[in-house]
Amino acid sequence: MDGEECLELETGEVTDEAPFVNNKKETLSGYEKNLYLYHESGDRPIISSILQSFQNYSATTPAPSEVEAAQPSSKKAGLGWMSGVYFPCMQNIFGIILFIRFTWLVGTAGVIQAFFIVFGCCCVTMLTAISMSAIATNGVVPAGGPYYMISRNLGPELGGAIGLLFYVGTTFAAAMYIVGAVEILIQYMTPGIALFGDPLRDNDVLYNNLRIYGSVMVVIVGLINYLGVQTVSKAAPLVLFIVVLSITSVYVGIGVNYEGSDRLQMCVLGTRLLSAEGSGNCTKAEGSELWNIFCKHVRIVVNNRVEDSFECDPYFEQNEVKLVSGIKGIESGVFLDSLGSWYLEENQIIASSINSTEINRDGAPEYNQVLADLTTSFTVLVGIFFPSVTGIMAGCNRSGDLADPQKAIPLGTIAAILTTSFVYISCLFLFGATLDPLLMRDKFGQSIGGKLVVANMAWPNEWVILIGSFLATTGAGLQSLISAPRLLQAIAKDEIVPCLKMFGVQASNGEPRRALFMSLLICECGVLLGNVDILAPLLSMFFLMLYGTVNLACCLQTLLRSPNWRPRFKFYHWGCSLLGSVLCVAVMFMTSWLYAIIALGLAVVLYKYIKYTGAEKEWGDGMRGLALSLARFSLLHLEQGPPHCKNWRPQILLLSKLEEDFTPVHRKLFSFAHQLKAGKGLTICVSVLQGDFMNRFHDSEIAKKSLRAVMEEERVKGFFDVIVAKHQAEGVSFAIQNTGLGGLKPNTVIVCWPRHWRNREETETGDQPHSAFVTAIQTARANEMAVLVPKGLETFPDSTQKLNGFIDVWWIVHDGGLLMLLPFLLKKHRCWSKCKLRIFTVAQLEDNSIQMKKDLKDFLYQLRIDAVVEVVEMTDADISAYTVEKTLRMEQRNQLLQELHLSKKESMNVIQSGLDLKHSSELRNSSRVRFTEDSSSGDPAVIMESDSRELSTGSDVMNNISRTPSVDQPILPPPEEIILKSSEASVHIPNNIGNHSESQPALETQTKFDTQPNLANVRRMHTAVQLNATIRSKSENAALVVINLPGAPRNTERDQTANYMEFLEVLTENISRVLMVNGSGQEVVTIYS
Repeated sequence: MDGEECLELETGEVTDEAPFVNNKKETLSGYEKNLYLYHESGDRPIISSILQSFQNYSATTPAPSEVEAAQPSSKKAGLGWMSGVYFPCMQNIFGIILFIRFTWLVGTAGVIQAFFIVFGCCCVTMLTAISMSAIATNGVVPAGGPYYMISRNLGPELGGAIGLLFYVGTTFAAAMYIVGAVEILIQYMTPGIALFGDPLRDNDVLYNNLRIYGSVMVVIVGLINYLGVQTVSKAAPLVLFIVVLSITSVYVGIGVNYEGSDRLQMCVLGTRLLSAEGSGNCTKAEGSELWNIFCKHVRIVVNNRVEDSFECDPYFEQNEVKLVSGIKGIESGVFLDSLGSWYLEENQIIASSINSTEINRDGAPEYNQVLADLTTSFTVLVGIFFPSVTGIMAGCNRSGDLADPQKAIPLGTIAAILTTSFVYISCLFLFGATLDPLLMRDKFGQSIGGKLVVANMAWPNEWVILIGSFLATTGAGLQSLISAPRLLQAIAKDEIVPCLKMFGVQASNGEPRRALFMSLLICECGVLLGNVDILAPLLSMFFLMLYGTVNLACCLQTLLRSPNWRPRFKFYHWGCSLLGSVLCVAVMFMTSWLYAIIALGLAVVLYKYIKYTGAEKEWGDGMRGLALSLARFSLLHLEQGPPHCKNWRPQILLLSKLEEDFTPVHRKLFSFAHQLKAGKGLTICVSVLQGDFMNRFHDSEIAKKSLRAVMEEERVKGFFDVIVAKHQAEGVSFAIQNTGLGGLKPNTVIVCWPRHWRNREETETGDQPHSAFVTAIQTARANEMAVLVPKGLETFPDSTQKLNGFIDVWWIVHDGGLLMLLPFLLKKHRCWSKCKLRIFTVAQLEDNSIQMKKDLKDFLYQLRIDAVVEVVEMTDADISAYTVEKTLRMEQRNQLLQELHLSKKESMNVIQSGLDLKHSSELRNSSRVRFTEDSSSGDPAVIMESDSRELSTGSDVMNNISRTPSVDQPILPPPEEIILKSSEASVHIPNNIGNHSESQPALETQTKFDTQPNLANVRRMHTAVQLNATIRSKSENAALVVINLPGAPRNTERDQTANYMEFLEVLTENISRVLMVNGSGQEVVTIYS
């Protein structure tokens, strides 16, 4: 294009090269100019807006409506992996157990078993951390950390249940840390503040002090957390530094005491450990404190004289007392004595021998001997120790406050686990090599005056450990109460538990204040338990359930190989995740099978509650992927072709017609399908909309929602779909042919009887009102599917009603046993459960009805079906004149309507004026038809004989019609004697039907009518009339009549389908509630097991 043409385009003038340039210059964006090809993509966003939303993304807490994308949110702390993950995890892991229970665990379990306890628990947490790292690096992890990962990978129900239990466990962990801090404060640091007495002498006094001061500590910790996560995070490094300094002092103290120390001296009587209180200088001398405890003043009679004497405990008399150093030192070789386990039962004596005479009191007083306060075993110790490694989720819980969660969570968590695992395992061996086993088994340090064992081993003095352990346990409580409210807030924001919605609100600074108050309340409940040994196994269950589900989620996603599973963390394997999940379950039951069952029961209850309240979230979770994979596996391995008759059950395809507002016309059709679902088969509901799919897509979506609502109301569990087709019959055929997948395809079609099929006009596309119905039967038969046609559906019961009476089965032809199986399935529903089953079969003259009845009873007995059997004999009655004339009128009406294509009003006039002849009951009874052989053609013929008196009325009518031919009165031959042949008569009908003037002469066309009914149609009508009369006489009061559905004609011409509908109408006339059944021919019942 040259310069002039360019100038013309800029001024808006039209040129040959640009004939559509507007006079007004338009401003187009770069995308509109260069990517206009994608203009038809509608409301799909362009790439730049998507990338911009990613840049604006904030991972604090997602909105409830989110699936994966998140909205820009309030400010966040932006913590790194050290301050946000590593330090919090270290603080939580280095909690109370290390300082006040670890030496007792090593002394009780022995070094070998203690190593397996520690190593096993550390393996569980390491495997969980690896799985968690894979999940955390597979996408953005908003607030709620572990809950978010589980719910998005295992579904909202399981994620919500485990998330709530983990929330309770985290809150109880805070209670345990607070109780532990108070125990250190009262028992070791400032025992003078104890209330109600001496906590060293009475455990109840100790526990009451723990409750009171623990409640005060909860308030203090709550106020600190109220200031926000940044305040706690700033103090975390300082607290952790003191904790690390304390642990370092323990290592230094062990080195300093390499050759042992006399700092801690224990008084031992024989092999039994004695409490420092009452031991004095640990001597048996008369009058010493020990002698006064073990000996009592008695009076004895000697030579009739009462003398004062003393009686001592036999064990005290037989054994000596000695002072034993508690810190032996590595050089002493005490490590070998610490290898074995020393498990005791409650109130047994702590001794250096496991001999029963040494550890059992045998009814003797307690004295000042140190006793076991609870029964110990390997599994009990696992439950007590496991909380000391459960702080690995501290960083993940605060994922919303991390600058880069995908980097910080794996790095910080794994580093914290490696550090703490090294400390635990090294301390285990060093304690076993340095301390006397008797001292380690003294849980509360009673033998050394109530001192903390680890503190007295540290360098330079015990206050380093006391202050460090107090700050460690307090810091762990702070971290737990930082994590728990955020976890509750994340669950509340997802709205999967409606009653928790109020806790999703956050303050202006982003802090979950409401969730914090709720967490403090639950924490106080844990503090009131007042015992660390009770809290530890309880919260272990909740942590183990969480760790097990995290491992399961990683294993599941890895095995499913979902396209979205692309974690940046590569050092994982599904086998390791599976092993971690199995270990979690094993540790749960090892710790306490009772607590494990209770925890699992709570999880199931929460799962069902969340599912019941309708947590319908589509998060692309792994459970849906697993369901899809299992479905694929089942479909691929499901046998192709018909199943064995033992496995046959009705897989229902329900064809539902819709109203103009897209609601189903027959709701009771869904109730009937629900009542048949006792067979636990498949149900698919399909409706057909007439039109073009592009134009009616929105209508189809509305129709699907309507079908879903009705299925839920009628409690029909299954699937639904809406097909848009140009013709109703075409859509029905598509549905029957294509519904289902592989071996899981419907085998039974339920279609409702078109009640007003006679009186309705053709549709705009030329469809007959009954064409879709007949097409359904024809297509199902060709597809080897059974067909169920309920007629009189408005009288069928809904699922809440209960019927009495009989279900009558009229067994005319064998259909594979479906006719007998369906009533059996219906009776499984409470609506039909009180109905009794009757089976009628029809015998001809040549049949032995008595033998038939006997054989049928035996057959039903073998089928395990209880029913009353009756054989009905049908005589070879002559075909009545009523049947012949009814058939003739049916054929002529169909032929007339087909050729004239009359409107609804005109066709009704033809039907009423020309074909609806009145016949008296005498005509029905006296007229008869006989079959003859036509001499000219050899074809069979039918002669209807009647006396002239009875037919005079009909003859007069015919004569009147013949004298005044019109479109409303088709000419019929006189019925005195009708010979059924293939002859035709001509009727002249004006071309201008209706009113016409004289100036417009009528044009005559010649329409030919059959004057003789088709012989096959006469026989079909005769069968329908006779069977209808028999059924009404036998099953007049039946609750339901079940009968074989005659096969539809293979010829799809209009007159053939209309004749078929007429036969069915006559067959079921005046029967209020009937179910017509057409089996596929496949055997569906068997007498074999």
